[in-house]
Amino acid sequence: QVQLVESGGGSVQSGGSLRLSCAVFGAINSATCMAWFRQTPGKEREEVATIHTFGTTRYADSVMGRFTISEDIAKNTMYLQMNSLKPEDTAMYYCALYRTSYRSTGCGGPLSDYDYWGQGTQVTVSS
Repeated sequence: QVQLVESGGGSVQSGGSLRLSCAVFGAINSATCMAWFRQTPGKEREEVATIHTFGTTRYADSVMGRFTISEDIAKNTMYLQMNSLKPEDTAMYYCALYRTSYRSTGCGGPLSDYDYWGQGTQVTVSS
C-alpha cells in the first residue's frame, strides 16, 4: 500500500515563499509520475507541476518561473518550492502519483491516471 503525506503549507503574504513536501511511503518498484495539484472551493482540481522519475518536469503557465518541482529519490520525497506567491495561489495543494513504464520519458496523464493522493495541505496567500 502506497501512502502520500504532504506538509509545508501555511499562510504567507504576497511575494513570500513556501516549500511543500510530499513523502512517499510504500513500495513503488517502477518509474513514476508525480504531481502537485491544487483546488479551491467550487473549482476543478488543476495540475500545477509534474515530475517523472527521469527528471522531466512540466508546469502550468500560471506558475512557470515561480514554482519549482523536484524530488529526492533517496528520501522518497517530492517538493514544490513556491516563490513570489500571489493571492491567486491560495488553494488546497495535493500531491499525487501513478506508476509508469521505465520506457516512458515524461508525464502527461490526466487526473484520472493518478492512483495515489495525499490528504492535502492548505496554502493561503494574503495581499
